[in-house]
Amino acid sequence: MCRLLLIKSENEFDINENLKIFSKIAKNSKEFQGHGWGCSYLVNNEWEHYKNIKPIWEDDLSQFNKTKYLVAHARSAFKDKGITVENNMPFHDDKFVFIFNGELHGVRIKEEGRIGAEKIFNFIRKHDNGDIVDAFVTAISRINRNTRYVRGMNIVLASKNHIYLNSNFGEDSDYFTVHYKETANDLHICSESFPNQNGWRTTPNNTMMVW
Repeated sequence: MCRLLLIKSENEFDINENLKIFSKIAKNSKEFQGHGWGCSYLVNNEWEHYKNIKPIWEDDLSQFNKTKYLVAHARSAFKDKGITVENNMPFHDDKFVFIFNGELHGVRIKEEGRIGAEKIFNFIRKHDNGDIVDAFVTAISRINRNTRYVRGMNIVLASKNHIYLNSNFGEDSDYFTVHYKETANDLHICSESFPNQNGWRTTPNNTMMVW
């Protein structure tokens, strides 16, 4: 499955340097993460979006400058299917940026979308009547109840002001556990902790968190 990254800071940071670290995490993952990648980042308080069908470690990351907010995703396509740039994440609308890592079996919910992750994003949006926390909790609870087996369902939903994280899995905690690092000015969320950095913590299974 996929690898996730979010960084939000009070201060500008180098996109390039952080994507280099993330690309090594993706390249060295025990599951292949080379079915394309993408990122969204704020410039002058507006989201910019980028996607490429290349593996992240083969792309030119020097093209990115600085930001205070970055969301990135390296893709491992389910059964090596649907490998097109349109299926790369992040998915987004005018309010939210969405990334997903997981695998669901026997989902008994009908929703529009090219791939499962896009269907989940649309399902959350469908429940949003003005209270996104309630929509997030309700949609994920319904997906869990109506899925035969959740191998993993890690979701990051980001607006300009808030971040919503869901993490739950049925196996392979080393692979599916989400890691995060929080200070007074910065928040990092990643599928794996950055090497040689202190302060990273792990989210317990069956966790929802809001920042």
